[in-house]
Amino acid sequence: MGHGARALEGVAVSASSWRGTSVFMTGHTGFKGGWLALMLAELGAKVHGLALEPPIEPSLFATARIADRLTSHVVADVLDLGRVRAAMAAARPSVVFHLAAQPLVRRSYREPVDTFATNVMGTVHVLQAASEVGGVAAVVNVTSDKCYENRERPEPYREHEAMGGHDPYSASKGCAELATAAWRRSFLGPRGVRVASARAGNVIGGGDWAEDRLVPDFLRAIDAGRELVLRSPDATRPWQHVLEPLAGYVRLAELLRSPGGERFADAWNFGPAAGDVRPVRWVAQELCAGMPGASWSIDRAAQPHEAGLLALDSAKARELLGWTPRWDAAQAIRRTLDWHRAWSAGKDMRDFSLAQLREHAAAVPAPVGGTP
Repeated sequence: MGHGARALEGVAVSASSWRGTSVFMTGHTGFKGGWLALMLAELGAKVHGLALEPPIEPSLFATARIADRLTSHVVADVLDLGRVRAAMAAARPSVVFHLAAQPLVRRSYREPVDTFATNVMGTVHVLQAASEVGGVAAVVNVTSDKCYENRERPEPYREHEAMGGHDPYSASKGCAELATAAWRRSFLGPRGVRVASARAGNVIGGGDWAEDRLVPDFLRAIDAGRELVLRSPDATRPWQHVLEPLAGYVRLAELLRSPGGERFADAWNFGPAAGDVRPVRWVAQELCAGMPGASWSIDRAAQPHEAGLLALDSAKARELLGWTPRWDAAQAIRRTLDWHRAWSAGKDMRDFSLAQLREHAAAVPAPVGGTP
């Protein structure tokens, strides 16, 4: 168990509940998956990962040397049901976290078929394997805040509202939610496997180098001596540090495994307080304030459709899971810039990442700020 496990107890009911627990997760070479793998390993879990090679270089997975903290690391595609089934059977997990995905809206316009294949059938394969491999107690499928039928309204979306999606990415995540509900009712629930889905807001944090994302685009521009170019400065999003929803996923998995945990086998939103549903231009201004000399401008060219308004109602997670965000959006931006500066300075990024994990776990929960 990592020496910081006691300090990480704030993300879960009890660090002891994870000590020695076999966890199978997909997508651990990605941004969110890498942070989750590091968090679970630090809590003492035996983390088994299945994923493609890191999708971009540099990557959090390599930079923070996450492979060293894993019990097993299988390079495979979730579209290969046989590999998924075999890897899960070898891991003999109690908990499954599914994060492997094609996560980018703009790429989904270029690669719609691949996006649907990965996000829908990849999910089906993980759920099917979990229904066949004995010993699985809980499954947490990570989808997206964009799974809702977005009506461009200011009110936040609640878990019972309709799935939808204008772009292929959003629609594929809505489909993944429907598949999760079907496997819960038809196969996993009857076998006593408790299945939940998790919908987070727009996450930021150190180690994200993905294309067409605001903060990575800003950091690339800074490193190259260019200004940030914004596509939709007035679009609003629920901004949060990546550790916020990950703490919620861990909490959710713990409760799914607890006595009476079937009541948590449902869909859950993990979004920030209402005050952190901010326009893109606000985030750009905060980023520039944290990096003297940085600037931004607006791209006036026609762009593929992306939602203009999006917010989540996370009252259910606060009330029933006891989950509350700890860092507000401004703090999340500062921590992200701190991580990037440390990486640029050549620091040990696993140590730095673990320090941020502990700092987050020890933080006093942020005020709800009027969250509905």
